Amino acid sequence: MQVQDQPGAVARSVNEFVKVLIEAIVIVLAVSFISLGFHRRAGKQPWHRRYYVDMRPGLVVGITIPMVLAVTFLGMYYWGIGLHKISLGSLIISLGLLVDDAIIAVEMMVRKMEEGYDKVRAATFAYEITAMPMLTGTLITATGFLPIGIAKSVTGEYTFAIFAVTVLALVLSWLVSVYFVPYLGTLLLKAPPHAKVLPHSASEPATRAPQADHHEHFDTRFYRLFRKTVNWCVTYRWTTIGLMLLVFALGIVGMGKVQQQFFPDSSRPEVLLDIWFPEGTSFAANELTTQRIEQRLMAEPGVTGVSTWVGSGVPRFYLPLEVLFPQSNVSQFIVMPSDLKVRESLRVKLPGLMAQEFPEVRARVKVLPNGPPVAYPVQFRVVGADPAVLRERADEVKAIMRGNANMRGVNDNWNEFVKVLRLEIDQSKARALGVTSQSIAQASRTIFSGSTIGQYREGDKLIDIVLRQPPDERNSITDIANAYLPTASGRTIPLMQIARPTFVWEPGVLWRENRDYAITVQGDIAEGLQGATVTNELLPALRQLESTWLAKGFPGYRIQVAGAVEESSKGSASIAAGVPIMLFITFTLLMLQLHSFSRAMLVFLTGPMGIAGVAGALLLLNRPFGFVALLGVIALMGMIQRNSVILIDQIEQDRAHGVPTWDAIVESTVRRARPIVLTAAAAVLAMIPLSRSVFWGPMAVAIMGGLIVATLLTLLALPAMYAAWFRVKRGAPAAG
Repeated sequence: MQVQDQPGAVARSVNEFVKVLIEAIVIVLAVSFISLGFHRRAGKQPWHRRYYVDMRPGLVVGITIPMVLAVTFLGMYYWGIGLHKISLGSLIISLGLLVDDAIIAVEMMVRKMEEGYDKVRAATFAYEITAMPMLTGTLITATGFLPIGIAKSVTGEYTFAIFAVTVLALVLSWLVSVYFVPYLGTLLLKAPPHAKVLPHSASEPATRAPQADHHEHFDTRFYRLFRKTVNWCVTYRWTTIGLMLLVFALGIVGMGKVQQQFFPDSSRPEVLLDIWFPEGTSFAANELTTQRIEQRLMAEPGVTGVSTWVGSGVPRFYLPLEVLFPQSNVSQFIVMPSDLKVRESLRVKLPGLMAQEFPEVRARVKVLPNGPPVAYPVQFRVVGADPAVLRERADEVKAIMRGNANMRGVNDNWNEFVKVLRLEIDQSKARALGVTSQSIAQASRTIFSGSTIGQYREGDKLIDIVLRQPPDERNSITDIANAYLPTASGRTIPLMQIARPTFVWEPGVLWRENRDYAITVQGDIAEGLQGATVTNELLPALRQLESTWLAKGFPGYRIQVAGAVEESSKGSASIAAGVPIMLFITFTLLMLQLHSFSRAMLVFLTGPMGIAGVAGALLLLNRPFGFVALLGVIALMGMIQRNSVILIDQIEQDRAHGVPTWDAIVESTVRRARPIVLTAAAAVLAMIPLSRSVFWGPMAVAIMGGLIVATLLTLLALPAMYAAWFRVKRGAPAAG
């Protein structure tokens, strides 16, 4: 019987992401074709002929996509990055970013051709004006993913491909945009019918005043309204900045309302069923009940197969799987449903079925996870020095957790006490008869568990040869009375002559944490909630309980947060460790591009602008803020700063050409609005197919919401911030 078809599962997963990648490519191409080639015919025309779409600019951008992806695949092959969920998802994230440079370059060429430049001069102008700002913006965006690449943790290792693939694609996209796109533009682009004719445009220098043809090309109804809005924002700059800070504060408050998550569950169809018997249950009793459960599961409609492991968990057929250690009181099932709909129905139905029909076991139903494995969504570790006292403290913690309406199946990892047989030895009599403790231990071990007297090799395996009594002589504890021991004189005596058997209760399992005893109290949660949410609900009561222990004279006993919250904090800490390096490199790039601490700081401060959009999108679509979404928010800062540096650089170019500072702020914002909006739209719309993914959905939603809000603030609040920072007044001349 086939237990798992791992190649088939991998193929299905890859094919699903390839389908999403194709959808994203189609969306980006549609944005490029429509946004870059949409024109209005001059003069009065019938409504159906009033507008037309020139396909050539979009075609230039479209050709760059397969080129960048092809070279990215070669780079992935060279550096050993395989095609899997992380790398393919990273390609989809990169797709919305890798066309940004191409869109900026093509948009600049089209605009210059409208102003009368010939194709070669327009291509040269696009290279000279946009190459270095785009490089800085691309490197800043890539730097936003740096904390993922240098994270020293299991989580960082798991998500490393996000950094590697995204940075590779972004750098390649810049190279293609500044070298290949201008050349391709000279071959494919065509001057629009409404373009001006400049007699000497081919020899005109790139440094001509940017205002020369401004109002002719940016004097539509939309641009007049937008120019008026930017003027208002610059005039009432402190009001605009105050509104921006209010939006930012609302974003911070909103993030506090979003449920936290480590990693979501997988979309694979398997359902795992763990059953636990009381500690000390024999393998035979376990197997008997397990067979009954297996037959019952096979009778469920929609179940295509059940694989069972008795006395252990399933082998690690899936990387993030939480493996159960071999022990006689546990069994695990893999239930294969016909589809995901059946999986969800089984996941809801099986807990009640197991509790009603098999009350002798503790059952737990779960699905395969994504990300590093976590045993339970809510876990608290109770730590102390004395096992007996620690058990009492852990029971108090369990009582509080069971009192929470959102907790399900609360238990601990020490399980139940087990009844054990101990021999009380009369050491004086044993010494008088010449019987050693070693011989007593060996005799009792031979009766019950057996003594290893050798090993047998079978192929590459070594099998112990065990000497023990026949089953009919060791199944009863009273058989110990028939054991005999050798004495120093060579005679044998009954074991009961020097030993008395007694029964005691003791923990079946003992766990330690940093040399202290530790009991992990754990449980599942109600449907629709996240582990971090319920953990935060329980934490105040548990901290109060901890204070009570201290007051009662148990100072060494403490409660530690474990589970998904602990693993998430470890992953977040490893990411946070790389943030200072990211900030330093980002600021260095800004200084190299803008040559001014003030302007670099101004761009730097725009990074968190999107937090309100992140919170709003996550709350609106009811998505949790998980670890992958955190990575998206960190990378979002680079995307925002990329747009800001392009706008600030344009303002500085205009000022260098003698344009008054006020006019440079307003008109640069008007001219850069289209490429900034187009690149943001490409990135946002490319995330739509990815937003359906369970794993990538929260990250895609966070980037979409954050980028939309940040783009609006970049075009409205950043001009006001610039004017306030440099105390710009209307009519003031340009600074030298």
